[in-house]
Amino acid sequence: QVQLVESGGGLVQAGGSLRLSCAASGGTFSRYAMAWFRQAPGKEREFVAGISRSGGRTLYTDSVKGRFNISRDYSKNTVFLQMNSLKPEDTAVYYCNADLTNSDLVGKIGDYWGQGTQVTVSS
Repeated sequence: QVQLVESGGGLVQAGGSLRLSCAASGGTFSRYAMAWFRQAPGKEREFVAGISRSGGRTLYTDSVKGRFNISRDYSKNTVFLQMNSLKPEDTAVYYCNADLTNSDLVGKIGDYWGQGTQVTVSS
């Protein structure tokens, strides 16, 4: 069973950048599709970005396309979310998610979650 620990959140001004990290342990990292979700106060948790087991497929929600980039480092068992041109509406708790899968698809919600990291974008 994989454990996920996020880091890298913080307070940033609009237009700034942050890089989130999610370190995975306890499982074979390459067997998991990985994703980032976020939840703003009073809203449902939503999909932000995902990356397949191989890293060859990525998927983004429309509101972050061209601003966010998801990647993974197999030597560090870590998935990253580079967030640029941040907007106040990006403010949320960001969660890492892992989906144990035999396919190279992306976008399915997995069973494993991290504890979340807060991202706050000031205007």
